[in-house]
Amino acid sequence: MASSETLKPVAEPEPQEERRFEEGFTIKTVIGAIFIALFMLPGGIYLGLVAGQGVGGAAEWVTIVLFAEVARRSFQPLKKQEIYILFYVATALTSALNAGLGLAGGPFAGLIWNAYFIQSPPAAPIADQIPRWAIPSPTSQALLQRELWHVDWWKPIALLLITDLCGRLSWMSMGYALFRITSDVERLPFPMAPVAASGATALAEAGTESWRWSIFSTGTVIGLLFGAVYVGLPVITGILFGTATTVLPIPFADYTTNIENVLPGAIVGLSFSLGNVLVGFVIPFEIVLGAAVASVLGMIVMNPILFHLGLLPSYRPGASAITTKLTVDMDFWLSIGIGINIAVGFIGIYLVVRALRQSKREKAERKFSLAPPPGRGDVPIVAAVLVWLFATMTLIVLCRVLVPGFPVWILAFFGLVWSPLNSYVSARMIGLTGSGVSFPYLKEASVVASGYQRVDIWYAPIPLADHGWAAQRFREVELTGTKFTSILKAEALMFPTIMICSFLFWSFFWNSNPLPSPQFPYAQKFWPMASTMQAVIQQINVPRPAGEEVSWFARAIRPDYIAYGTAGGLAVFALFNLLKWPLLFFYGFAGGLGLFPANTIPTLLGAILGRRYFARRYGAENWRRFTPVLLAGFSCGTGLVAMVSISLALIAKAVAKLPY
Repeated sequence: MASSETLKPVAEPEPQEERRFEEGFTIKTVIGAIFIALFMLPGGIYLGLVAGQGVGGAAEWVTIVLFAEVARRSFQPLKKQEIYILFYVATALTSALNAGLGLAGGPFAGLIWNAYFIQSPPAAPIADQIPRWAIPSPTSQALLQRELWHVDWWKPIALLLITDLCGRLSWMSMGYALFRITSDVERLPFPMAPVAASGATALAEAGTESWRWSIFSTGTVIGLLFGAVYVGLPVITGILFGTATTVLPIPFADYTTNIENVLPGAIVGLSFSLGNVLVGFVIPFEIVLGAAVASVLGMIVMNPILFHLGLLPSYRPGASAITTKLTVDMDFWLSIGIGINIAVGFIGIYLVVRALRQSKREKAERKFSLAPPPGRGDVPIVAAVLVWLFATMTLIVLCRVLVPGFPVWILAFFGLVWSPLNSYVSARMIGLTGSGVSFPYLKEASVVASGYQRVDIWYAPIPLADHGWAAQRFREVELTGTKFTSILKAEALMFPTIMICSFLFWSFFWNSNPLPSPQFPYAQKFWPMASTMQAVIQQINVPRPAGEEVSWFARAIRPDYIAYGTAGGLAVFALFNLLKWPLLFFYGFAGGLGLFPANTIPTLLGAILGRRYFARRYGAENWRRFTPVLLAGFSCGTGLVAMVSISLALIAKAVAKLPY
């Protein structure tokens, strides 16, 4: 594992190729956005409520392939910039609001969930304390008649519009600033960004002899075959026989209970998703290796040791991998993970300061310029920061008006200090590893620590966000040669489109059938459990009767464990630096400590296969260029199968209601 490469911020930056930037927002993409909103959005709502799965990649690639083929046969083929904007719009419009609850279909999904929660039995103790600016009263006709257009919804809808607009302004401006730092200044590789960019480029070159189209087509065929078994077979058998048949276990094969007598608390499983293997082709080997080593060390080796030391009191034999993961996280790994992420933040600050000093010297010695490429559509970075500041201050003032008793310094700290710091750390991790970092339950811990004892704080738009993911989004735009102004125009179109369509479709679904109900089995199964969890969390700061035990959630946040995690993360970084191990291995190790080994092991197998076999067969440089296109094609193939399966499910549900 030793390497001559020391722990430095990044490798020597490669010369950036000259790119020609073109406009991607055209009348074709406008039509595509309307098509997605009218046809994909309701499909996503339905599939989420029925099966807990969004349309995801299906909407993205089906829309792109459909429009690309229609345009080509009209002798007006789409440019790769137009294809990427279609991909961008489809991703934004069909993303799930809460995948665990099966909530998709735009921002109004959150209001529907709130309407269910306030009427659920677990919320009864606090229902009268939930503010009317968030949810109408449980006795309101707006809830009893399931009318989203009722006057009692006007305040929650107005709040939703303001917060969603501020959120879009915030992530775009902060994401752009982070992109300038991590990509233009630090030259981080962003290993996952070429996936979407390569897919757009390959589809734009369809019908030619381009190597991209050949590799993309190969990946699509693999995705079609795998998707037919992994996704299509369970859906089709469920439609025909009422019970889904799975050949490959979803999400993974769970062997936790099989070894609990030998390794109590160990989380053992294996994912059979081919996507994990293909991801291992793309992400740098050192990162994949670090994540796999950390996940196996933490979840399989350390958990039994922690159990015998009495540090996992909530663990019970016979629990599944998912349940065991929840208990060990609450007992130990949650606080440790927070501490490690804090250490990563400190390290990130140190490394960026060093990188900025280095780039400053390069600028003086080599006439190195940090100016953006001409024609990319950049805006002054000062203007971006001012827009972010305006959006953040708007949310802080709004929170102050809605919850005047909550300490304003916490709101200011979250919005003006923590969010940009956390976003930078996450952007840097994404730039290096392809995945960000998270600080789970930070809001909950802060509310408890503040001493605030009212329920309304859980519904206030606290400016606590991680915008690190947006840096990669701008990197994707750059790789496709799309002007940044195209994104601004697309967002301006999507905001009213998603708001109107989300309101219309969710009004129809909610007014037509109670949610949850037997027509929507996933929601009927998981919403009651989720409402219980939410009610527990929202009561952790409510005063308890004398002698009543503190909630399990409040006990999960351990300041001493957080301190140990921070110190341990810094110590591991120092050790790796001393051994001159690659920086990417450290970031992979830090990010993989809490992951399921069931997913990291197949990814490592893919990385080894690519490094030891395919890279030698095709050449390391060629293989590095092939893998993002192959993964994009695989996503397209599985997306096509998923969309066909959704269509069949919708038809079957509709026919089942007919009297003949």
